[in-house]
Amino acid sequence: KASSFTMCASSASRAGAILLLLGLVAVLAPQPTRSQCLSEDDKKSDSLNAKQSHERLYKGESIFTLQLLDAINTATPNENIFFSPYSLYNVLLMMYFGARGNTDKLLRTGLNLQWTDSKATVQEAYDGARRSLVGRFRESSAIGFSSVDKLFFGTHIPIAPCMREKFAETIELLDYVQDPEGQRVYINRWVENATRGQIKDLLIPGAITQNTKLAIANAAYFKGSWQTKFKAGETKKEIFYSYGGQQDFVDMMHVEGTFSHAANEELGCHILELPYSFGGEDEDSNGAGSMNQVSMFVFLPPYEPDALSKLLARLAANTDVLHQVVNDGISRKVDVKLPKFSIEKQVEMKPVLERLGMGKLFDQSANFTGFTAGQEPIWFDEILQKSKIEVNEEGSVAASATVAFSFRSSRPADPAMFHCNHPFVFVIYDFTSRSVLFNGVYRRRGSWVLGLDRWIFG
Repeated sequence: KASSFTMCASSASRAGAILLLLGLVAVLAPQPTRSQCLSEDDKKSDSLNAKQSHERLYKGESIFTLQLLDAINTATPNENIFFSPYSLYNVLLMMYFGARGNTDKLLRTGLNLQWTDSKATVQEAYDGARRSLVGRFRESSAIGFSSVDKLFFGTHIPIAPCMREKFAETIELLDYVQDPEGQRVYINRWVENATRGQIKDLLIPGAITQNTKLAIANAAYFKGSWQTKFKAGETKKEIFYSYGGQQDFVDMMHVEGTFSHAANEELGCHILELPYSFGGEDEDSNGAGSMNQVSMFVFLPPYEPDALSKLLARLAANTDVLHQVVNDGISRKVDVKLPKFSIEKQVEMKPVLERLGMGKLFDQSANFTGFTAGQEPIWFDEILQKSKIEVNEEGSVAASATVAFSFRSSRPADPAMFHCNHPFVFVIYDFTSRSVLFNGVYRRRGSWVLGLDRWIFG
């Protein structure tokens, strides 16, 4: 149940995020739903059209995302945070397709799927949303996003025939009983190839045993460069003020350009949008909601001891506000400073999900027999996520903050100042899918973009 993790540095001009999930339960890119996988209630048709289903799925994901960030912050109140809510939500959503009984109800509530009684409707919405998101990002573009999955079942596990058909392209059978070590090496090789050599030796010797039933791997990769780049020659040592009186010198990047900027009284913070480039002549061509746009939003509360926690609690309490603020900014000249930083973070998701009311997923009584036609019990044992992010002048995941903080009824003189010198929240947001791909909290000088999840199930 342990893992090792290594990474090759990407070029300074790219931002890269790799997210790896490894575990024991079925989670993969869905194929069209087969009726024999579903109960009569699951097959129940809805009056919702595809657009309505997509919108409600996105809303449920948004609620989960912001509640998850608040829960992780509560669990680790003094640490930097970085993780992918998109990946975790999708993994749990796929678990929902194989859940039965009370586990089905638990996930339906935890993932905010109360808007429908039909798993077929949920899966069709998810299938369309995932294809749309991944399909929009081409490897040749300035922004790259991909997500690949593999489900490594033990040869001794009786997979439900409908699941075998439904997940035909992602299921692979491995002989854990006869050669657990050889299968560990095989999975590590698949992981290394899927992450383009970035993650090697994910599973250490002994991580796979004769008792392993199922290992699931999901690798998500992201890279991006800023639409308006910071000037490398203007990066200087400046003080970053952490809570508790700690002060650190950081490499403070600087740029003055046209950005979407807002002050939100409901959240109690200033907000800045830093768009990623999709190539072409888009320098300084900012504007929320432009085609294929992915942006990093920086939420900067005042420099007060509880300001960050209050901001996250407000976001979790009113999840609609996120989609409002990403479109409410005013395009204007802004003088931006933010630290050149990196974060490396491992999050134990079990206590976090327990905070969100999903602790029974880890009980042996959890019911995922939909994957095995009721013949083999499968339950969660642990969920770990390890993520890394790098922020530099050329691009990546980053955020901005300022000590000078006020709300004004009149428009202040240009350029507005948005200087990163105290803790802030950052979000990588895809406008088309309305999904938060990655998010985090930066509190102090810390560590590159990359992510690793290891999932172990019994």
